[in-house]
Amino acid sequence: MNGTDAGGTAELRPTGLVLDGREEALLCASLFYFRLPRETWEARLAQVRATGYRAIDVYLPWNFHETAPGAWDFTGRRDVGAFLDLAHEAGLAVIARPGPYICSEWDGGALPAWLGLDEDLRLRQAEPRFLEQVRGWFDRAMPLLAERQWGRGGAVAAVQLENELDFFDTADRHAYIGALRDMAREHGIEVPLIACAGQGDLNGATGGAEGVAPAFNFYPDDRSPFVEAEVRRYADLVAEQGLPLLVTETNRSHATLRRLLVSGATLIAPYLQASGYDFGYTPSVGNWGDPGGFMTHDYDFGGYLSPVGEARPETAEARVLTAFARTLGPALARARTTEAEGVQGVSVTTSASPSRLVLDGGGTVTGVPNLTEEPGTATVEVGDHFPVTFALAPRSCALVIQDLPLDRFGLEGTLKFASADLIGAGPEGLQFASRTSSRVALANGPGVTFVELDAPVPGAPVRVATSMNGIRIMVLHPEDVADPRGAKAEISAAPSEPEAVTAAVKLDLAARSGETTAHDLPPASEAVGVYRGRTHYATVLDGVDELLIEGAADIVDLALDGEALPSKVVYGATITVPTAGKTAFTATVETWGHCNFDDTRLPGLALGSLRGLGRVWAVAGREDVHALWTVDGGEQWAGDPAPVRSLGGWSSTRIGRPATYRRALPVDGIGHYAFHIEGLTVPVEVDVDGETRMVSPIDPWVHLAPGEGRQVAVTAPHWPGSGGGAELLRLAPVEGWQVEAQPDTAILGLAGHGAEGLAVELPLDLAPGEETWLDVAVPPGGRSLRFEGEQVRLSAFAHGELLGRVWLEDPHRPRFTGGDPGRLWIPAGWNSGTVRLLVRGTAGGAQPRLARVTAAAAPE
Repeated sequence: MNGTDAGGTAELRPTGLVLDGREEALLCASLFYFRLPRETWEARLAQVRATGYRAIDVYLPWNFHETAPGAWDFTGRRDVGAFLDLAHEAGLAVIARPGPYICSEWDGGALPAWLGLDEDLRLRQAEPRFLEQVRGWFDRAMPLLAERQWGRGGAVAAVQLENELDFFDTADRHAYIGALRDMAREHGIEVPLIACAGQGDLNGATGGAEGVAPAFNFYPDDRSPFVEAEVRRYADLVAEQGLPLLVTETNRSHATLRRLLVSGATLIAPYLQASGYDFGYTPSVGNWGDPGGFMTHDYDFGGYLSPVGEARPETAEARVLTAFARTLGPALARARTTEAEGVQGVSVTTSASPSRLVLDGGGTVTGVPNLTEEPGTATVEVGDHFPVTFALAPRSCALVIQDLPLDRFGLEGTLKFASADLIGAGPEGLQFASRTSSRVALANGPGVTFVELDAPVPGAPVRVATSMNGIRIMVLHPEDVADPRGAKAEISAAPSEPEAVTAAVKLDLAARSGETTAHDLPPASEAVGVYRGRTHYATVLDGVDELLIEGAADIVDLALDGEALPSKVVYGATITVPTAGKTAFTATVETWGHCNFDDTRLPGLALGSLRGLGRVWAVAGREDVHALWTVDGGEQWAGDPAPVRSLGGWSSTRIGRPATYRRALPVDGIGHYAFHIEGLTVPVEVDVDGETRMVSPIDPWVHLAPGEGRQVAVTAPHWPGSGGGAELLRLAPVEGWQVEAQPDTAILGLAGHGAEGLAVELPLDLAPGEETWLDVAVPPGGRSLRFEGEQVRLSAFAHGELLGRVWLEDPHRPRFTGGDPGRLWIPAGWNSGTVRLLVRGTAGGAQPRLARVTAAAAPE
């Protein structure tokens, strides 16, 4: 398939996503243009096509194209139209995913950061303000897709609306998805519309909107024995609606993909099969940590292509599975899934309920997983209860064919049994692939011919001419299976040894402009135009012994009278800062990224939450309020009049039943207060004057605005010994701030300035809180850069782009997830021979030191 011609069709049938009438199980790899330099697009698309995958799924991140309110960019590496055209030229269908929300561990899930400034706008709802903003995005994105639809000479074969909406608390799903559907159709989208469920809730994902088909994202443990039964349930559910089972995201192991295939999936799209890299200030903050975490710039979940384009061994497994699907063609797509019978004596851990496909036109395919790291064996019944034992490779899923008529391939007889993967068939014979010894049985009439086949090795296939009509059998090692055009697989060699870089130039260049504006209170970063980047705050304290800070995120670097404090990453949780005897207070707050998921356990993990220093208060007084709480009866036996106890002090054998404590707090009705519950081990409900709030152990604070707090009730499951202290802090706002906005554009501008400097040799020591620019010479070509040292945070720049950020050993750094936190990538086309670093020393540990830089060749 080399591109598509005008007049083709893309439609959903019970057999799958059918392109130009071709019914075939379709494998689809994520490939994201916004995570790759434009110079690499064509090569990456070719790499995916060479694995036999016929489709890619492509997110379109709204905030990658609308970089500030009303500022749109579809040029350079943001030219998604050019990328889609290249996909078409490569012969790949595209499932386009324009959101508006995409998740994808991307800054804010692609929702623009400034939307959070509008208190009346409700994200991902059928709400006029939000839908008006979405329309502005769809007015630009949808025409690009419509012009490139399948059947109009383009690659776009389906469009996904929203993403995993069943994870989000949307009030009217039907109206919301219906509104997105209508926008898409208004712009001429005629290909199928789909919406994916993240946790299996069909209606939660689609809202039941007419014309929007459900799809599913499955992320099982690859070693789970329960995958097949779950997937078959969803295959049955959609079959009742006359729809196929579309798996729009799943794990990348082809052993798991095989299990999905035999369980009824006809579109299988392993997420991030082709890895990528987040250039710029685009990684998200997410809830994959404790509970928060920072996504790495290196975006790699172990797919068959690495972020820099290395072909991993899994590419061989991809070629085998796609060849298997091509060989069986419509018979596989039209197959009916059922629980497998007759699988016996599996010597290793396997599926609790294996699946079997009953092929159209005769024959079956049974999936027999080996969920362990050890080789194993299994036995199935062939014919009239004749047991056949065969080998299972470690971490594999054998696709055992039985009773397959061979006339469809121009051969006589029946393939009674094959434990190897059937990857080709025709008048010249049968071709298989296997990593183990295998067994094949052929029949023509009542006789059955069994063939025992040794395990092939790379470059040395096993060949046998059978006695049954001279049918020839060849078994290839998976690494020898060719791509759809006949080219051999090429798995990348191990990377070369990195080269050490110790020479640098310390530049005479400021890290910021120093231009500030005055504010009464510290504004959110987004309020001063910092949607990505840093915001600097300064104020003078007068007789303040302690500060309370609410909502600070993401990386908060504080200093008192010029002395740096350890970096704080608290995801918006309330913190206190001792300040006795100090006057000058400064803060630099860097946005790592806005949260890509909605998690209300911490303020900064909520979708749409803002960044910056948050609200800053002087603590004007503290009062112990742990005593004098009355205990309500409720599910406890406390009587009337209510007994008086300390908070959490009720004793009862009714473990786990709610206990409610009430009292009036000593608030004056004029000022602000903070109510702090100490020693929480579980979330509790705090009712303030009739309004209930959930308070968690990781942020055990309740802000009380003027007039609030005269009546407070705390309800928690009763557990002996779980009580703690409680305090009421009287607050006064800290006013009079100088604020410098430093958006990403300003930082990139400084990174591109010419400057004189002094030659230095690494290691380089810095003072805590000190920032400096370094120019580091790197060898030519694409390079993976690594940094050694401690108590240092650095940003690397080249080609007018932020390559990424690295935080070296520091007890105060957060958990990093998603990829390699220590690697940055400079693509060959961006490498002018120099990388510019902005290096900051951090406090709270060893002497800040950048010890050395290494550069390893990175094939692209």
